[in-house]
Amino acid sequence: MSRDILPYKDSELGKKQQVRQMFDTISGNYDGLNRVITLGLDQGWRRRLVRLVSQNNPRDVLDIATGTGDLALALAKAGATRVVGLDLAPGMLEVGRKKVTRQGLDARVEMVEGDSEALEFPDASFDAVTVAFGVRNFENLEKGLAEIYRVLRPGGTLAILETSVPEKQPFRWGYQLYGRYLLPRIGKWFSRDGSAYAYLSESAAAFPYGQRFNNILGKIGFIGMKHRPQTFGVAAIYVATK
Repeated sequence: MSRDILPYKDSELGKKQQVRQMFDTISGNYDGLNRVITLGLDQGWRRRLVRLVSQNNPRDVLDIATGTGDLALALAKAGATRVVGLDLAPGMLEVGRKKVTRQGLDARVEMVEGDSEALEFPDASFDAVTVAFGVRNFENLEKGLAEIYRVLRPGGTLAILETSVPEKQPFRWGYQLYGRYLLPRIGKWFSRDGSAYAYLSESAAAFPYGQRFNNILGKIGFIGMKHRPQTFGVAAIYVATK
């Protein structure tokens, strides 16, 4: 993905710092806005990802780009005994920690600030790693995926939920119109940061979705790569094994 796609094009900060700033800015409205811009479909996509991961009964799970913790909480409720939710943005983690406490899961879900491209965990620490709507924000995609590969145990599962671009018309046209014109306006109405949602749309369109992403996973060393388009192809779930 091109590194020229940034949240704030007039900023001198690097992509990683801009992504942190962006998510801190929108953290208070993130959950509600996600429901609006995906028409609530993101919740169903996460449930499908959790079902796929849970088939292997993982005990220790790392949820990268955890945001406000929805996926981390769902994984704990599905049976994982230890879930580490990692994110760059302190504002998102603050919202997530309140959710963890409110749901009585402090003993099983830990929310930590960290860099997905420099994970502070030993090799082979986790049975599964998940990422929901986060890999397109990696500053260096292959470096981030290589770090995930390193911290997974042999036989461990990587499961990624990411936005995609529909292949078939008229869904592709509709998606492009929505992402280019409506999404930034909706984001500005709800969060007062139209730039953030313009970036999310642009980065989704530039992401190497489908078989191209599977090929990148294979280059890193993963095997058994599969992707499952969701809702006419506006998102996809990728599963691979170390």
